[in-house]
Amino acid sequence: MSRGESTGRCVVWIGRPSVEEHFGLIRAGWRTFVADPARNGGELPECGDDAIAVVDLRTKAQAAVRILDDLRQSHPGMAWIGLTGAQTKAIDPSICNVLPHAFEIIEGPSSLGALRQALSRVPGDTPVAHDDDAPSLLTGNSPAIRALSQNIRKFAPVELPLLITGETGTGKEMAARALHQLSPRHGKPFAAINCGALPANLVQSELFGHERGAFTGATARRIGHFESADGGTVFLDEIGDLPLDAQTNLLRVLQEGTIERIGSCQSIKVDVRVLAATHVDLEKAVAQGRFREDLFYRLNVLRLRMPPLRERKGDIELLAQHFLDAFRESYGTRARAFSTGARKALNAFSWPGNVRELMNRVQRAAVIADDALITPDDLELSVDSPSGDRDSLGSARTSAEREAIVDCLRASAFNISECARRLRVSRVTVYRLCKKHQLALDQLR
Repeated sequence: MSRGESTGRCVVWIGRPSVEEHFGLIRAGWRTFVADPARNGGELPECGDDAIAVVDLRTKAQAAVRILDDLRQSHPGMAWIGLTGAQTKAIDPSICNVLPHAFEIIEGPSSLGALRQALSRVPGDTPVAHDDDAPSLLTGNSPAIRALSQNIRKFAPVELPLLITGETGTGKEMAARALHQLSPRHGKPFAAINCGALPANLVQSELFGHERGAFTGATARRIGHFESADGGTVFLDEIGDLPLDAQTNLLRVLQEGTIERIGSCQSIKVDVRVLAATHVDLEKAVAQGRFREDLFYRLNVLRLRMPPLRERKGDIELLAQHFLDAFRESYGTRARAFSTGARKALNAFSWPGNVRELMNRVQRAAVIADDALITPDDLELSVDSPSGDRDSLGSARTSAEREAIVDCLRASAFNISECARRLRVSRVTVYRLCKKHQLALDQLR
């Protein structure tokens, strides 16, 4: 995401861009919507008043012009760039009447470089290039991703705490980074801390720092994450795993804007915006006494829900191609696109691991694929099974994993920290495995 997007700057492609054209614009920093008359009847996308239209007149020119006319009625003065080919005039000579009104005309086969240069010449704020992760969060045109994008733009400039909720793998940290980049704090530090991965005895030191001699092993003063991020943003991932004593100190940061290093009684003023994320039900954690109610209300001033991938129908193929293109740029694999069967399998799968699982499957498929087109077998997905069921070996592995986590929980008296230590994983991983296998701790006891 870029600062240019905060003003609503985007490209509306009227027609059907190629994969190279679509992702080329996304990587260049343009938020891209597609109005394809062949697929959706030219349904008009939601875009800002200073959006730019790219009108593909090489095929279906009449339908494209009709969509352009409708779009310019709702957005008067919208600039547009025309793409023409040898057959444009032959399709309908009346198309020539609209060409003089274009900001610029690109003739012949579309050159992505020429198009990007033309877009940069249109008056207004030109976006800067995306980083590698941002497109995976906002790529697509589904209602769920439109709503998410709108909320990120609304919440980014507001100096209030924000709680990000959603299933594992939906991109909560990427959303936090996007909020930071679009905020007035974008030039200041962004500190991301996974609360579930912090050793219980070091949480306070990691967050707030310590003085020399504060405890055994404290041989020098340490600056904590909050102090080092002064002026910027602190992102607390898996906030539900934060111990109660650290919750108390975090509440003081939110209320008073001060911290105290361990071993010191001096208050230090810090200016940070706190973003927190969780995949667990914090309201239930409050009811069970595992999370402070007053802290919950302090964090839950603004709330951003990350949609699971199964709610983003229509975005999955675009995301998969983005991950494949990004992987090819780094490793130069043979695979370039997805077969028809692979696309069907991608859309039929339920994606319990969400965007993270999609990225992992695509990268693995890119490595093992023998041809230019990735197949369902490369993705380890079934074309016929809507749920993407694994083979018998995969089922056996899943069953063994569930049995192992249940046995370890019982052996550790359902102490999550002890169970994580025995399994040599983080506490958040234990919670994630419980959710994956639908294990209710209260019922297992």
